[in-house]
Amino acid sequence: IAQPRNPRIHSLSKQQASTMAVKPSKAEKKFAYDHKLCQFLDEYSQILIASADNVGSNQLQSIRRGLRGHSVVLMGKNTMMRRSIRLHADKTGNENFKKLADLLVGNVGLIFTKGDLKEVREEIAKYKVGAPARVGLVAPID
Repeated sequence: IAQPRNPRIHSLSKQQASTMAVKPSKAEKKFAYDHKLCQFLDEYSQILIASADNVGSNQLQSIRRGLRGHSVVLMGKNTMMRRSIRLHADKTGNENFKKLADLLVGNVGLIFTKGDLKEVREEIAKYKVGAPARVGLVAPID
């Protein structure tokens, strides 16, 4: 008796297998992130540190969309960001970057901009919404 064929399981032809994208290793991803962060540090004149506690993925996506064109939002692992910023500070000799690395505590992201920080902050404030109380969270307001 033949087994019924599962349509979700199929074999790839040799041509399909050879054209599939190769997944980058962790080291390659870290190098790419480091390069991107250093490029942003050189390119943009102002940096805003934003806390991302209790921010959902859709809300963050809307913020990125609203800032597109004049600002860039960069999230990442704190240790990875600190390491990249400190190495870049040593390479460029800019001590202000080392001060920035010390401020990366908690769930934070960097917003790089060439424009006015007040305008960027107002744009982000447009996407602030009230959230219902959830178990285990500390209320930000009474």
